[in-house]
Amino acid sequence: MDQPVLDLPFDAEAMLPGLRTWVECESPTFDAAAVARMMEIAARDLALMGARIETIPGRMGYGPCVRATFPHPNPSMPGVLVMGHLDTVHPVGTLEPLPWRVEGNRVYGPGVYDMKGGNWIAIEAIRQLIRAGIATSRPVTVLLTSDEEVGSPSTRDLIEAEAARHAVVLVPEPARPDGGVVTGRYAIARFNLRATGRPSHAGARLADGRSAIREMCRQVVAIEALTTDAVTYSVGVIHGGQWVNCVATHCDAESLSMAKRQEDLDAAVETMLSLRPTGNDVQLEVRRGVTRPVWEPDARGMELYGTARRIAQTIGFDISSQSAGGGSDGNFTGAMGIPTLDGLGVQGAGGHTLEEHLLLDSLVPRARLLAGLLQVV
Repeated sequence: MDQPVLDLPFDAEAMLPGLRTWVECESPTFDAAAVARMMEIAARDLALMGARIETIPGRMGYGPCVRATFPHPNPSMPGVLVMGHLDTVHPVGTLEPLPWRVEGNRVYGPGVYDMKGGNWIAIEAIRQLIRAGIATSRPVTVLLTSDEEVGSPSTRDLIEAEAARHAVVLVPEPARPDGGVVTGRYAIARFNLRATGRPSHAGARLADGRSAIREMCRQVVAIEALTTDAVTYSVGVIHGGQWVNCVATHCDAESLSMAKRQEDLDAAVETMLSLRPTGNDVQLEVRRGVTRPVWEPDARGMELYGTARRIAQTIGFDISSQSAGGGSDGNFTGAMGIPTLDGLGVQGAGGHTLEEHLLLDSLVPRARLLAGLLQVV
């Protein structure tokens, strides 16, 4: 890494106005129009930097994606893919209880930590390199996707196809709590469950009915009791019934399992798909949803981490490497065997909550780390 990268004029305060625009454009996964508005803002910012912009239409009811390709003296060589998502878990209106605000070293807002802040510093790293006339080692493509928070059901094929054309993948998901980066992620599987009972009038003929809600509650308790050190089972979504005076005919739920090893997740999948109703007068259907494969650290990925660590030490800090739970799109590229480094984004806490925030003093060193990587990998 050349000394000019260390001298690039990164400024945390100067990064905030643009990031604020991104954060205040709320973009929950299930609101395709809101995600599209966010993609338009990002596409314009990238176009102003000189990137060639392609908007990729959404499918399956999700929003579009944006691919930005930057000029390079050797455009045909395998490049660096900077990959992030712009969808969030926060519904439109979250800005009221979680407004953009800066309080000391904390910057709050929906999606500011997971992962608009990380995407923004990655783009800032590219911007500073361009302004300084410093060439990246390889052509750089930025891919911004629309459905990562629900497991990337509509974009996995796009992610894998794009990654296959690149030599390295950098993912600015949030840093680990100690500031470390991610060199592997656990396997994750989602499941959709439906219980079907028998309706009746809850006041006049309660005994004639068989409640789908009651059946699902029994299943939830049984499912979560399956959790071990090897694999977790949790139910995070449940919907049932329509009228309080009717015994519920249907109840739907979504379950997630996570394991450090693929064989443990495979066993969990078999367990979930073999679930049966607790009685003969109710029905239970279990369907497998989105799966993220296990991404295990490998030699080329650890070599990439070693490069990042040396850059970080030159800047003035250190980074650990970790395998992590909580899937990302790095699961896909890492499992493909493409050298992938994840967790390169901002430090902070409170992701997916009304306390979500990043640490202001992490913006410059993390952006500088990304700029260094883009120059040498």
